[in-house]
Amino acid sequence: MIIMNAPRQSGFTLVELVMVIILIGVLSALGIGLFAGRSAFSPLLATQQLSSAALLAQQAALAGKLESSVVIVTAGDLSFNAQYKANVSDPFTTIQSFSLDRDDFSVSVEPPGRIYFSNTGTVSDGVSRIVIVSGDSSNFTFCLSSLGAVYQLPPSGNCDG
Repeated sequence: MIIMNAPRQSGFTLVELVMVIILIGVLSALGIGLFAGRSAFSPLLATQQLSSAALLAQQAALAGKLESSVVIVTAGDLSFNAQYKANVSDPFTTIQSFSLDRDDFSVSVEPPGRIYFSNTGTVSDGVSRIVIVSGDSSNFTFCLSSLGAVYQLPPSGNCDG
């Protein structure tokens, strides 16, 4: 007697297909939640852009450019401009400008105003700045120290230690 094996069919079972569809649905729901709201992303990006602008202004000051500065403009869009003057009579030249659309976060700087760097790379007036970037779901508070460093505000709440 000859036993014939039925040909094996390849493919996915209904249970496997349903599990894949459920997994794709869960992953897409998580992904949309992470990328739909920019409020957690924008304050962090603002911190990084301020750090870059301060570093560029410091480098210009160390290179001997007169009146190297960072300008933090919070009207309309948020922008950080690294600028310098080659001579006292010259207008400011922008080295780099960073800007962010401020639909979902706000920025405050204490004390406000242009931040000048000396030829040693430190802040000319010796005053540290506290920058608060507030979003819908997160707040970033960081310091631009009198030495020109950008870092997270310590638990003491004081930028100078």
